[in-house]
Amino acid sequence: MLRMHRRDDVSTRPLVAIDHFRLNQVLRVLDRFVCEADQPQDIQPGSVATVGHLWVDLRLLDRLALVSIHTRMRIAELYGRGAAPVFSLEFFTPKNESGRRALFRAIERLQTLQPDFISITCGAAGTTRERTADLAIEIQNRFQLRAMAHLVCTGTTLAELERTLRHMEDAGIENILALRGDPPRGETNWTPVEGGLRHANELAGFISERFDFGLGGACYPEKHHEAVSVEVDIENLKRKVDAGVQFLITQLFFNNETYWTFVERARKVGIEVPIIPGVMPVLSLANLQRIAALSPGTEVPAALAKDLEAAESEEAALAVGVRFAAAQCLDLIHQGAPGIHFYTLNRSKATLRTHEQLRAHPAWRW
Repeated sequence: MLRMHRRDDVSTRPLVAIDHFRLNQVLRVLDRFVCEADQPQDIQPGSVATVGHLWVDLRLLDRLALVSIHTRMRIAELYGRGAAPVFSLEFFTPKNESGRRALFRAIERLQTLQPDFISITCGAAGTTRERTADLAIEIQNRFQLRAMAHLVCTGTTLAELERTLRHMEDAGIENILALRGDPPRGETNWTPVEGGLRHANELAGFISERFDFGLGGACYPEKHHEAVSVEVDIENLKRKVDAGVQFLITQLFFNNETYWTFVERARKVGIEVPIIPGVMPVLSLANLQRIAALSPGTEVPAALAKDLEAAESEEAALAVGVRFAAAQCLDLIHQGAPGIHFYTLNRSKATLRTHEQLRAHPAWRW
């Protein structure tokens, strides 16, 4: 709920110079503040607008030169605002300098969409843990985007986990996505390091007990491929939430009914945290086939595969993927999903075009 206070109510709070990261938050707050004020004349210089833990000094409405931030914004709080759906982007840690340059070019283009946050994946086998942490810090500082770093149990000791978490905490990273991770390349069975953690719920508990991060987790609408049943998978997810996970991001899927069925099952066992759908605009038939191979159990719509196969050029295939993703996102938001998390593959074109189609739709409310 937005409230307005006289400046003297918060006179002990410091003013800080505005930056782009905070400006995005402030503009959203002011937009809702103006819309929800009883009368436009109720908004006076010398007042403060607050939403959650964010508060904004309105003394300089004409220039918006200074803002006041009371506490840090956690991702879970974004989903509790009750305003527009939350829009987020996922990138992976590049392997080399050319990949790094391509990533930064993609972020520069996608930054114009003003995402609520971005996430940076860690190598599933834990091999990029330190590089992922440093990359999240660099992106947050360089682009003024709220960054969430992925962290996995695989190949990592407790001391290494704590050191990485402390490094990110000291550098201003406020949110972590806690994952188990996959087996190292070439191995089929997952095993922890000696004395290490075995499951994502253990990692969530480890972080919650020692740190004050906003904490996210992963979930699988079509069941994790290692789970013996849907019921067992949901039970494991409940353990993760009970250990401190505050929001969940799904593996990508193409059938929205699968997502809603999954949400219903989660709610029945007492999982009440936001469950955010993960969407990937498909680039080509080969891209779709690779997705299916990397995500065992993912249902691929026959109509989508057929349209991609019939596409006579890369541009035509991209148009098919974008059209499908836009329709999927529009339906998800219309049915009440709390937001959309886009898997970008460190590219910008497909996500930009999907977002463009969504904004052009009369029913869109982002």
